[in-house]
Amino acid sequence: MSKSKNVWEEFFADKKRGGHRSSAEEFLSKEAREKLYHLNGGKTLLDFGCGAGELLVYYSLEYEKLVGADFSASMLEEAGKRVRGRKCENVNLILANDKNVWEKLDFSFDRITAAEVIQYLTYEKVDNFIASAMKHLNKGGKIILFDLLDPRLYPLWKIGLFSRDFGVDKILRRIAFETRTIFLATLKNRPKDILGYTHKPHTIENIANKHGFKMEYVKSMYYEYKYHAIIS
Repeated sequence: MSKSKNVWEEFFADKKRGGHRSSAEEFLSKEAREKLYHLNGGKTLLDFGCGAGELLVYYSLEYEKLVGADFSASMLEEAGKRVRGRKCENVNLILANDKNVWEKLDFSFDRITAAEVIQYLTYEKVDNFIASAMKHLNKGGKIILFDLLDPRLYPLWKIGLFSRDFGVDKILRRIAFETRTIFLATLKNRPKDILGYTHKPHTIENIANKHGFKMEYVKSMYYEYKYHAIIS
């Protein structure tokens, strides 16, 4: 896994925007509203893997105190620009990964969230993340994992089955391309998909149950191959 993790860190080392379907503020505003609906209250929030802060600045309008954490310095630099530009004085940014973020926190939270992040963690790391997060969660708080890759839908999306102009020829070409990509990645001992790992909803639910939580499965509104795990 250390090699895989190095790949993720290398991949995001110079990135300056998150993996949202669109960088238009109109779309980001809509996506933030969907996520705020599921966050459903609270006064303090940790946004782990905040990226360039595209959603964090919208969260800041609804929360009194927020921390945005990311392991990519270039992403945090962009997040800082966005936070300062929006005058979000209630936001603190920290450079941290899923292991050391917890030792850098000064207080606990009503909501701990991660959007488009869990796909870069193995099940073992997801387990560790939830175990650590629960120690920094206020009474009645929630852990909400947004936009996990659904293994039942993601392969169909990758071959273009959900596209408006899909056809047999295009699907066959996409299958051939994906097969070649996986083969080359295997030869180079790299992750088979740079978007990360898929996670079965029932396995995430089992991990949540293991730590005394319940999990609600919700399909993503804007990404047809992703889902949210609301853990409380």
